[in-house]
Amino acid sequence: MSAFSQESVAVERHVMIYHEPGRCGGWPANHGIWSWGNEILVGFAVGYHMDLGPRRHAFDPERPQEDRRARSLDGGQTWAIEALAAEAGLVREREARDWPGSVDFTHPDFALRVRMMDNHVGPSFLHYSCDRGKTWEDPFRLPSFDTPGIAGRTDYLVNGKRDCMLFLTAAKSDSREGRPLCLRTTDGGKSWQFVSWIGPEPRGWAIMPASVRLTASDLLVAVRRREGAMHWLSAYLSQDNGQNWEHLNDPVADVGRGNPAALIKLADGRLCLTYGVRSRPFRICARLSRDRGRTWSGEIVLRDDGAAFDLGYTRSVQRPDGKIVTVYYFTDAQTGPERYIAATIWGSGQ
Repeated sequence: MSAFSQESVAVERHVMIYHEPGRCGGWPANHGIWSWGNEILVGFAVGYHMDLGPRRHAFDPERPQEDRRARSLDGGQTWAIEALAAEAGLVREREARDWPGSVDFTHPDFALRVRMMDNHVGPSFLHYSCDRGKTWEDPFRLPSFDTPGIAGRTDYLVNGKRDCMLFLTAAKSDSREGRPLCLRTTDGGKSWQFVSWIGPEPRGWAIMPASVRLTASDLLVAVRRREGAMHWLSAYLSQDNGQNWEHLNDPVADVGRGNPAALIKLADGRLCLTYGVRSRPFRICARLSRDRGRTWSGEIVLRDDGAAFDLGYTRSVQRPDGKIVTVYYFTDAQTGPERYIAATIWGSGQ
């Protein structure tokens, strides 16, 4: 795969979003990010820190996790934590209902999130907000479409007032993790239709698709892949609005012990792919494409001071001034053992 030799990139600053002694913050990619100009909202999980050794996530699996939000009103410079205690464990404690339909996906303050009960086989539920995530409607059932279960993370594209596409992961035919798929509604969420599998069922896994619309008919997704000990990122292209997909290339050949991608289209038309690398040096990186994902730049290191593999799960947005805000979870030697939520504000010139 060819790559551009040089990209002009300047890292402006790293910002601490959430850090609390004894607690573990993680996995923004599972929860989602939304922006309205310089207002940015990101979701993440908070558990309890526990050192389980160098090859395991550093949180106590016997104690509960909570959903949190962080909101910035100044383009990611400062953040306020929104602890929605009433929502903690919402999917498990309250009976989900059917989506009422007629939701306006183009509402200027709309946000959609997908949450799951189990990382591998679901079930998954939908929540939506029409006030920039200040309040959320109850969980709504998402059909499993004759799969063993759907493990949803938040990734969607709005096509029109009643038209929205979801990019999710389903369990494979053997009930193991997993393979990506595309769903669509054209009636405001009242019903969802299976559109396609994104690529063939893998021997290992293909999970956590990150999508972007290239043209009126073309879509690109970046998928987290694993076969044996190999972990990488693959790009798939659809030229018929998700009906069929072709493997385009592998933008990142090695992400260490595995990490998903975040994919956005910049105002100048370039694509921006961000991801964590769970091998030394533990780091947060980006790659850019000037030709709709057919070739990618070399690795752009946003930071490489990670103290352990347990980091990443990026989500990115672009501010009105062109700067990119990439949010992730991280750990470093100076801050302490707890995993925390941080943002890097950076810019990429022409």
